[in-house]
Amino acid sequence: MSMFCYQCQETAKNTGCTMRGVCGKTEETSNLQDVLLDVLKGLARAITDSKKNPSQEQGLFIANALFATITNANFDSQRIINLISEGLAMRNAIIITSGLDAGHASLSWNPTGADYENHYAAASYLAVENEDVRSLNSLVIFGIKGISAYYTHALHAGKNDESIPAFLVSALDALTREKSADDLVALVMETGKTAVTTMALLDSANTSAYGNPEITKVNIGTRGNPAILISGHDLKDMEWLLEQTKDTGVDVYTHSEMLPANYYPAFKKYSHFVGNYGNAWWKQDTEFASFNGPILMTTNCIVPVKEAYKDRIFTTGMAGYPGVKHISEMNGKKDFSEIIEMAKKCPPPIQIEEGSIIGGFAHHQVMALADKVIEAVKSGAIKKFVVMAGCDGRHKSRQYFTDVASQLPEDSVILTAGCAKYRYNKLNLGDIGGIPRVLDAGQCNDSYSLAVIALKLKEVFGLEDINDLPIEYDIAWYEQKAVAVLLALLYLGVKNIRLGPTLPAFLSPAVAGVLVEKFGIKGTKTAEEDVREMTM
Repeated sequence: MSMFCYQCQETAKNTGCTMRGVCGKTEETSNLQDVLLDVLKGLARAITDSKKNPSQEQGLFIANALFATITNANFDSQRIINLISEGLAMRNAIIITSGLDAGHASLSWNPTGADYENHYAAASYLAVENEDVRSLNSLVIFGIKGISAYYTHALHAGKNDESIPAFLVSALDALTREKSADDLVALVMETGKTAVTTMALLDSANTSAYGNPEITKVNIGTRGNPAILISGHDLKDMEWLLEQTKDTGVDVYTHSEMLPANYYPAFKKYSHFVGNYGNAWWKQDTEFASFNGPILMTTNCIVPVKEAYKDRIFTTGMAGYPGVKHISEMNGKKDFSEIIEMAKKCPPPIQIEEGSIIGGFAHHQVMALADKVIEAVKSGAIKKFVVMAGCDGRHKSRQYFTDVASQLPEDSVILTAGCAKYRYNKLNLGDIGGIPRVLDAGQCNDSYSLAVIALKLKEVFGLEDINDLPIEYDIAWYEQKAVAVLLALLYLGVKNIRLGPTLPAFLSPAVAGVLVEKFGIKGTKTAEEDVREMTM
């Protein structure tokens, strides 16, 4: 075993990647990310023992560093080493200024030293021998990784909540100390609470900057201009790119999780914003090749880069890949001029499909349709809502979600968010009295919108329990942002969630048993069986 990683749904044999990540992550990068996590624990412990709240600089660094370790975000080992060095320097400065014992704060590893392997062994998840403690620790770690991604986006869009970095420090510190199983379960639920706070903050940041998403018909074809493709999640980068490409003759298309940018009023003023090109993240290898123009990856969901487009893909934010040009923020701005000039010299994208898809059903828009929705429920025209939010992935088993969507009765409405929607958002499922049968709230973080909708419906129908609503949850998960969303739903009291296409490898049998007993979490079966159970 030269590495160990089990943080995503596609982990090898649903137990763990031990030689190379299924995502394409090398053992070197994986091990460096483990060391970085251990450095962050030491930094958090130093902050806690200094009896001070994390500074803005410390909070931002911890969030960024955690974000850099999520699946398909940063494959660049040198940038991980730089984060390790920065974290150690930040930790050591606290030790010196606070008069702490230098030995208390975990690693004192030199990233250029020869003793790397010993420190990797100490940093690995497998260093925790008790599998239930390891499982609960992992739930917290992967949850705060997802929270960090959303928090970073909110900060970039101009919103902050100091309770979030304070919790990140508290959680990381807790993982350095002896904790009972009950303590860890409480920490898991606190992670869910913070996930709700973070997604609400990001929702506020995006809507205050760009307006509330509105019902939008998004073009999925192309036109004959040179163009830039933007993928990932960061709407601030989207704003900067649209503004800098204005009047240049270069069009802009979204890809994968950036699709919901099409729903925001502020972006509709740009006539060169054409629509969406392609599908979910895992189809990059073919879709980026046929696009012809440069690609900007704003966050995670980058996959191993192919030669066909390696010279025209760029990363920014915490995304990274060896040999790929990275664009950093300087003095509060990013300069995309190199990408724009490259685009002007490239042929237009090759059209791979045509037509349109409809989205923009975040909580504000759905509440504007509340009377219509409520009447449809009362009349029996809508008998069931099925939340099918989450992630997409490569495995053929994800055909399950397409099959469920296709087999649901015509009196069912799908509520979705995240790239899971690409499994069914181009199916012709029709509408119910003018209400589309697939209501897309947006990105994975907009799963918060689906929770808000459910809570509003509970209030409107005068119900005591959110679980009394005619709503089923059939969630597709892939990486750590989905873990944060899951813990948020559990904190809000949602029960009987189906989770697939497999249950997480990091859940020990005992911890999985607790989730089943307390929250009714269950794995997916066949589409036929689950549709039958959901519509009984």
